[in-house]
Amino acid sequence: MSAGIDLSTVRNIGIMAHIDAGKTTTTERILYYTGRSYKIGEVHNGNAVMDWMEQEQERGITITSAATTCIWNSQKINIIDTPGHVDFTVEVERSLRVLDGAIAVFCAVGGVEPQSETVWKQADHYSIPRIAFINKMDRIGADFDRTVAMIEKRLGANPVAVQIPVGSEAQFEGVIDLIKGKMYSFDELSLGQEVIEKEIPEAYRDRFTAAHMVLLEKLADFDEEIMDKFLEDTPVSATEIYSALRKATLELNVVPVLCGSAFKNKGIQPLLDSIVYYLPSPLDVPPVTGEGKDGGVVSRKADVGEKFSALIFKLMSDAFVESLAFIRVYSGVLKAGDKVFNPVKKKKEKIGKILRLHANKREEITELGAGDIGAVVGLKFSTTGDTLCASGDYIVLESMDFPEPVIGVAIEAKSKADEKKLEETLAKIALEDPSFRITRNEETGQTIISGMGELHLEIIVDRLLNEFKANANVGKPQVSYKETIGTTAEAEGKFDQLTGAKGQYGHVIIRVEPLERGSGIVFESLVKESQIPDIFLGAIEKGIRDSLDAGPLIGYPLTDIKVSLIGGSYSEEESTEMAFGISSAMAIRRATADAEPLLLEPIMQVEVVCPEEYLGEMMNDLNSKRAKVVGIEPSNEMQVVKANAPLAGMFGYSTSLRSATQGRANFTMQFEKYDVVPKIKSNEIIKKIRGI
Repeated sequence: MSAGIDLSTVRNIGIMAHIDAGKTTTTERILYYTGRSYKIGEVHNGNAVMDWMEQEQERGITITSAATTCIWNSQKINIIDTPGHVDFTVEVERSLRVLDGAIAVFCAVGGVEPQSETVWKQADHYSIPRIAFINKMDRIGADFDRTVAMIEKRLGANPVAVQIPVGSEAQFEGVIDLIKGKMYSFDELSLGQEVIEKEIPEAYRDRFTAAHMVLLEKLADFDEEIMDKFLEDTPVSATEIYSALRKATLELNVVPVLCGSAFKNKGIQPLLDSIVYYLPSPLDVPPVTGEGKDGGVVSRKADVGEKFSALIFKLMSDAFVESLAFIRVYSGVLKAGDKVFNPVKKKKEKIGKILRLHANKREEITELGAGDIGAVVGLKFSTTGDTLCASGDYIVLESMDFPEPVIGVAIEAKSKADEKKLEETLAKIALEDPSFRITRNEETGQTIISGMGELHLEIIVDRLLNEFKANANVGKPQVSYKETIGTTAEAEGKFDQLTGAKGQYGHVIIRVEPLERGSGIVFESLVKESQIPDIFLGAIEKGIRDSLDAGPLIGYPLTDIKVSLIGGSYSEEESTEMAFGISSAMAIRRATADAEPLLLEPIMQVEVVCPEEYLGEMMNDLNSKRAKVVGIEPSNEMQVVKANAPLAGMFGYSTSLRSATQGRANFTMQFEKYDVVPKIKSNEIIKKIRGI
C-alpha cells in the first residue's frame, strides 16, 4: 500500500468457521462481486481460487490460510480465508494474530459446531471484533433463530440480528434489512450480482417490527442517545443505528448477525457492506505494543510516519523463490531493498522483493505501509512469530503460542542417496508449519514426524512424496505420549573428574514434585550463593531441562514437574558450567526414576452427531475405545454426543463410525488435554514399545 492511502478505508479481516460451513464459498462470492475474480470458483469442482493447493482441491477442504485483496465501494479489504478442520487450528491462530476483524460463518443447519467454538475462543484471545454470517439458509433444516440462540448460549456472545431471512430452505428468497427497513432479493440470472430492493412483504411486517425493537433494545444498553429515544418511543435514524452498532461491535459488546446462502449467491453484498460498516480499520485498533531493549513496554501507532514495525505470521516455501514471509505491517513503511532488524534473532535482514498476494498468484509492489498485509522475499534468519523493525530500532511484538503435536509417524529415506533430500524437505515443511515437529528416537535411530492429527500428517506425507518428490517409507501413525511423576523424590548428582591438568567439579541436590496437568516444567533455586554461585544456575537449569526431554519409562518427554535445587557444593578452582550441567542431568534422571513415573496420553474431545436409531451401536463403539461420554443433547432430529476419548483408540474412527451407523453419523475431534494412562494399559504400551 502506498504511504498516501487513507487507513480508515482499509479492512484486514479473516473468514473463520467449522469445516463445511461455507467459508471458502463465501470468499469466492466476495471475490466475484468485488471484481477480483471474473468467474465464480466452486469448492466441489476443485476450482476455488482460495483452495489452490492440490491437496485442497482433491479433498474439497481448506488446509492453508490464503490471503487476497479486493475493493468494495472504494474500501480496500485484505482477506485471509482460514481452514475449518481442527488439525489446522494453527493456521487460524496465526491469521487471527494479525487481523483486525473477522467474519464467523455458521451453517444454518448445524448451528454452532465444535470448531466454531475453538476459533471463537481464539478470536476472544486476540480481542477481535466479529460479525456473524449464517450461511446455507437454502438447506433443509435451516433455522436462523436457533443458530442465533446457539451463538448466545454456546459462545457466550451477544448476537444482534441486523437482518432476518425471508423464507428458508427451498423457499429462501432474500433478507430484510432491520436498519433500512427494506427487503433485498438477488437476481438469479445475473448470479446474484443484481440486488433488488423491495418493500417488506405484508406477511413479514410484524416480525420486522419485533426484530427491529430487539435491535434497538440491545443497542440501548450501550448507547445513551438510543436509550433515551427508545424510552421516549421516538424514531431512531439509520445513521444513528449504524454509528451505535459500529461502536458496540468495536468494543466487543455485540456481534451483528447477517444471513444468506453463498452457494445460491444470496446475501453477499450486504455482508460486504457490513465489513465496511462494523469492522475496524487499522486506525480503530489500539497502537501495537511490544518489548523494548530495556524490557519496558514500547508502542507503535498505525501511521506511516512512525518507525517501521511488522510481524511475520507465516513462512511458505515457493517453487519460484526460496521462501516467502507473510507480514503484517503495524507502523511505518517498508520498501523493497530496505535493511531491517530482527530483534528476536538479533540479525539484520535485507528485503529483496515485496509482493501483493492473491491466493497462489502474486504481483510485485514497491512498498507496504502501516496497516497492510503482504509478503516479502529475501529473509534468511527470520521465522514465524518474529518481529521486523527499522535498523537501529528495537521492539519485540507479542508472538504466538503453538500447540504441541499429539500424533507421529516414523519416516525414513528409501536409500542413502535420498537421505539429504528428505532431511532438507522436512526442514522446509517445519519452517512453514510451527505445529509440525521432527524428532529422532535415539534408541531406534528412527526419524519421527509429528502433527496435530491424522489428516495433518496425511497432508504432510502427501506433500513430501508428491510435491517435493522425496523418496521415503512412512510408518503407521502413533500416539505422542508424555511422561510425568506421581510423587515427590530427591536425588544427588556429583561430577568430580580430572581432565588433563584441571579438574571438573559440580555437585547438586534436587527435589522433584508433581504438578497439575498442563503446568509444564517449573524450575526454582533454593540455594544460597555461598553454596552454589548464581553464574552456574543457568547451566544447572539447562542440564535439567535437556534431560527432561526423555523420561525413565520409555523415553517420552517429561512434563508437569516442579524441580527445586535444594543443595550442592562447588569448588572455586575446579567448578565449571559443564560439570554442573552433567551433575544436574545425573540428579534429575535418578529423581524422576524414583518418583513413581507415569505415562500420559492425549485425550481428545469428540463430538458425534448421530441419528437416534443408531445411538446404541455408536455408544457401544465409543465405549470400546475407552471413551467417557460427558453429555448427550438432541439437535434437529439427531443426537449430539460429547465424549472424551484417548487418541490411541481413535485411529480409523471414521471407518468404525460409518459401519456402526450405516454412514449416517459424522464426528469432529480435537485435542483436550494429557492425562494418566490406566496402570494395566500403561504396562501394555511400555512392553509393546520396548519390544518385550
